[in-house]
Amino acid sequence: MSETSRSFDLGPALLFCPADRPERFEKAMERSDAVILDLEDAVADSAKAAARGHLIDQPLDPSRVVVRVNPVGGESFASDLATLSQTDYRTIMIAKAESPKRIGRIDPRFRVIALCETARGVAAAERLASRENVVALMWGAEDLVASLGGTSSRKPRGTYRDIARYARSRVLLAAGAAGKAAIDAVHLDIADVRGLRREATDAAASGFTATACIHPSQVETIREAYRPSDAELTWARDVIAAAATEGGVFRFRGRMVDEPVLRHARTVLRRAVA
Repeated sequence: MSETSRSFDLGPALLFCPADRPERFEKAMERSDAVILDLEDAVADSAKAAARGHLIDQPLDPSRVVVRVNPVGGESFASDLATLSQTDYRTIMIAKAESPKRIGRIDPRFRVIALCETARGVAAAERLASRENVVALMWGAEDLVASLGGTSSRKPRGTYRDIARYARSRVLLAAGAAGKAAIDAVHLDIADVRGLRREATDAAASGFTATACIHPSQVETIREAYRPSDAELTWARDVIAAAATEGGVFRFRGRMVDEPVLRHARTVLRRAVA
């Protein structure tokens, strides 16, 4: 994890909450590491104005809030930013991010998470990540498949189709290459705890900073997936201690250890502290 991505680390479990449900705001905050107040797909067009009002009337700790706004260029986006300018919320997630130029022109007071969830968005992932105001990338499977004319991001057994796996990998690589954080997509099947655990564990091991979720019951599963085990912690501490007395490449408990392996160990220790 780069220095830039660590600076955006809100914690591993980011919980979506519809912005038109203010009675859920505090609970969502209490039960997650950070809350994503959603002004886009979770809110009907007829309720968006009221939802914006709730963001003003029911303030939360802005350091733990992301606001998902509508796509750049539309009337809803302009209204979203006008509302947020009246609040202390300064981290926004751009739905259906596709245009690096438009995102680069957003009011510099706002930190941007570019949500790559269309074919154009995924194709532009590297250019989106290069924008100075972009602090993280996230990807989304369902809108992506819909933008391609498909009908399902997953196979009958619940695993992602190849196109979704490609998009996930490309967004992670684009974020990492630019020194930005990467957020893994939501797991829509709330009852599928095993599938969520499998994907969150893979996300943590692969380099994602966090995983987004849609229900409070998913939070602890994600936290556990990102939390190092006792065995992993012991190994990390011991190999770092051994490196202090060794020079260059060395053998540790039957395994060759070099700088990349030591970086893995440091990541384990950082996650334990977090």
